[in-house]
Amino acid sequence: MATNTEELRRVITDQLALSRRLKARVAELEERRHEPVAVVGMAMRLPGSVDTPDGFRDFLYSDDPDARAITPIPEDRPALRAVYHPEPGTEGRSYADRAAFLSDIASFDASFFGISHREAESMDPQQRMLLEVSWEALERAGIAPRRQDRLPVGVFVGVMAAEYGQRLAQGGDYSRMDPYSATGSGHCFTAGRISYALGLSGPAASVDTACSSSLVALHQAVRALRGGECDYALAGGANLILGADLMVALCQSEALSPSGRSRTFLADADGYGRGEGVGMVALMRLSDAVAQQRPVLAVLRGTAVNHDGASSGFTVPSGPAQQEVVRSALADARTDPSTVGYVEAHGTGTALGDPVEVGALDAVVGNGAGRRAAPVALGSLKSRMGHLEAAAGIAGVLKTVLLLRDGRIPAGAEKNDPLNPLIPWDRIGLDVPCTVRPWPGDGAERVAGVSAFGLSGTNAHVVLAAHAPSPADPVTAPQGHPELLTLSARSPEALAALVQRTRIDLAGRDAAGTAALCHTMRAGRVHFAHRVAVTGDTAAALDAALAEGDGGGDPSAGAVPVGRIGLAVDGDEVAVEAALNAVAEHFPRLRPVVERPGDAAGRLRGLLARLGVTTTPVGDTSATAGGAGRDEEPDGGPRPGTAHARLESSGRSLPLVGADPSRTPHLLTAALAALYAGGAELRLDALAAAGAAFTEAPTYPFQHKRFWLDEEPAPLQGAPETHAAQPATAPGLTPEEMVPFLTEELATALKADCALSPEVSFAEVGGDSFTAMLITRSVEQRLGTDLPTLDCPVEMPVGELVRHLEQQVTTALGWQR
Repeated sequence: MATNTEELRRVITDQLALSRRLKARVAELEERRHEPVAVVGMAMRLPGSVDTPDGFRDFLYSDDPDARAITPIPEDRPALRAVYHPEPGTEGRSYADRAAFLSDIASFDASFFGISHREAESMDPQQRMLLEVSWEALERAGIAPRRQDRLPVGVFVGVMAAEYGQRLAQGGDYSRMDPYSATGSGHCFTAGRISYALGLSGPAASVDTACSSSLVALHQAVRALRGGECDYALAGGANLILGADLMVALCQSEALSPSGRSRTFLADADGYGRGEGVGMVALMRLSDAVAQQRPVLAVLRGTAVNHDGASSGFTVPSGPAQQEVVRSALADARTDPSTVGYVEAHGTGTALGDPVEVGALDAVVGNGAGRRAAPVALGSLKSRMGHLEAAAGIAGVLKTVLLLRDGRIPAGAEKNDPLNPLIPWDRIGLDVPCTVRPWPGDGAERVAGVSAFGLSGTNAHVVLAAHAPSPADPVTAPQGHPELLTLSARSPEALAALVQRTRIDLAGRDAAGTAALCHTMRAGRVHFAHRVAVTGDTAAALDAALAEGDGGGDPSAGAVPVGRIGLAVDGDEVAVEAALNAVAEHFPRLRPVVERPGDAAGRLRGLLARLGVTTTPVGDTSATAGGAGRDEEPDGGPRPGTAHARLESSGRSLPLVGADPSRTPHLLTAALAALYAGGAELRLDALAAAGAAFTEAPTYPFQHKRFWLDEEPAPLQGAPETHAAQPATAPGLTPEEMVPFLTEELATALKADCALSPEVSFAEVGGDSFTAMLITRSVEQRLGTDLPTLDCPVEMPVGELVRHLEQQVTTALGWQR
């Protein structure tokens, strides 16, 4: 009987333990399903020449009521200008001659992304700008997207119009079509282009739900992060106004305001004003962002998407559906509606659409939320910047992130503007600020919502909150702590621009800010061939070193691979041990290596390996080390030949341990600066001072060139023009002429605007399988013969590729080499 009782007790105990584990697992899964997501970086190209977060903030809080971005149709949009007629209702015409246009959509740094002139010209400018803002958003998060790393980053992009490609086949003339026309225009390539160019391995999806596209893309990004499909995500959208078709259609339905301005919530609302823009946010699970010390700009607590369903009309907004999507987002966020202090409304500025939206919001977060400390403030970026359509949702998120960080709400209407009389403002729990004002309530918890409702009937809403970080350890470093600042770019011109940006950024930084900046530029950036590295113990010292050009190398020449690095250590274990301890004091992330068991010289080699410096023994310094104390330079560094430990690289001797071991941190950073400027691939994250985290820092200065296909006038009525194949006009080639000919053809196929460097890879100049096809076709025409498609390995240097092509052509022709 006792045995049965003990057995029963064991079974019950096991079942209770299993039940507790199952409950814990359910709770874990539930937490994951609602896990907050951090906004860790953002970038934008918006009307009014807004291209940085600070510039956007200045725009939003401007005291000038006319600081809007509404302009006439640019000269380079002839199709839009041609269909304009001032009289609404004119068949086949648009009555809108103003919108929020971007100031420059033709400029792009194609070489930075390894894209040829030919391909860049055929690419929709939306794709080009999305590439640049994606890079900037990741840089602002301190995430370095090295292509070879295949970072698990998901890409989710909202797009709607693709009008640039229409000019490639105007009037039925397809002569401007080339292999890049499809990949440059199709929606399906928009997100994939970013993943390919940056080497990202997470899911990539383009989303088109009309005006809610980018907010639906954000919703999908949050779901992918919570589901473990990726560790990072890019979410955004783009919208450009390039063709006449949609403009005419919107005017024929009287959806647009004749003034080109959205009068959101106002009595004279008469339609929306169109706008252009591109926006992107970088996202991470909040727990990961905090653990990695990323800059958390705001927190996405919840998102939701639904559809109007069987409403009163396909394009008519549904109040009940809008209530549902807001409630669902709040439930996903596990947030009480009464805590919401601000809503960035869809707010297109129509006499009936605004009342429907305000009524739905009041039912959920206004009077429907019960007692409130203050009314919910309403705003809509559309009243200042137009309706960015596919990019409207992400633009609203970018604005709201800034508001949450600042704790202030800009004016949503001007003081003398009468509000929409169809909205009972005196009986609802919402209002529209007429001046800049503090966050509603006591400001202890800042929560906001952003809405986007698509003309397709697809609605989206997201709930954001200000981040309340846990008290962080202060940045602490010993007196005279040396910092290593590394800068790099793809060209000397870009590097010079980055140096100037960094000098401006250094001004006024204290020790903590300087440490954070240097850590971000070392560990949160991709390192390119043209480099500068300087050391200093203050921001002023680093700035002076940059001003003097004391970068440790020739930035214009570009870095070359560093060869063998030797490490020489004498037998003074005491000096090397003291040097290691000094390094650990200044750079605590290196302490685990310093404290490993083993001899001091071995641990010094391990420390260097942790920094990416692989060394081989080259003897010791014992012959001269004894005099180190007598032969010391005034700055504390050892004279040549007097170091207890030194690196030898490319004919240079880089001391590490001198007579005063406490100077080793300075010698180490100086040696690393020299190696970095010389092209060494280092891992410098371990040089972070205690408490240093990623911070806002200068982003890459793209070097823009103009890539633009002009709209051609429609052909005259009559028989369509034909384009017969052109016969070869040049005589055949001699073997001696083959290499120069192939070099020229390669440049022509790429539409290169300068000579191709023989050292760079085919991929770096934008080469791909399409280029190989174009070169093959050109060679066939010149030689009057058929050839198999030429093999063009993308990793091969251009000079080697030309010789490879020569071999293939001469072999196919049966020439003797």
